[in-house]
Amino acid sequence: MKYDSKERYGSVSKTFHWLMAVLIGWQLLKFGDRIAEGEHWVGETLVPWHVSIGTLLLVMIVLRLVWVMTQRHQRPAQDPATARLVKAGHGLLFAGMLLMPLTGIMVMLGGGYGLTAFGLEIFAKGDEIAWAATIGSLHSPLVWALTVLIIGHIGMALTHHYVHRDDTLKRML
Repeated sequence: MKYDSKERYGSVSKTFHWLMAVLIGWQLLKFGDRIAEGEHWVGETLVPWHVSIGTLLLVMIVLRLVWVMTQRHQRPAQDPATARLVKAGHGLLFAGMLLMPLTGIMVMLGGGYGLTAFGLEIFAKGDEIAWAATIGSLHSPLVWALTVLIIGHIGMALTHHYVHRDDTLKRML
């Protein structure tokens, strides 16, 4: 089933969800780059892809938002008692997923580094841009906030599955 239904998410929504979960998890390995100044397998192997994966995630989140808008009337219904909280939580997750690569781009442009993703130059190196650097300075605080939201999202999915014993998690599997 490609499209979402009132009972479960379709294959497109599931693919976006799980592929982005893996890629965001990869991105969060950047935390490990802070340990021993990146002189370990995470810092040497995975972190060099950080900008490329972030750029890919920006494209994916835009496509995912378009997909969500086309499916908004067909998606599984939420419990009316918690629907507002669920919408707020998902809205914050989407905002974080969108703001992370945008502020990351601002870090690169603000520092005059340019932007190269998967070997393709998107923006050439140039002068430092103060306003972009200022916006880019939000990148690190946002990653902490997004990490808390992700942990909360996982926690709620597991709570629904193991405590409430409902089909919330199964709808995305």
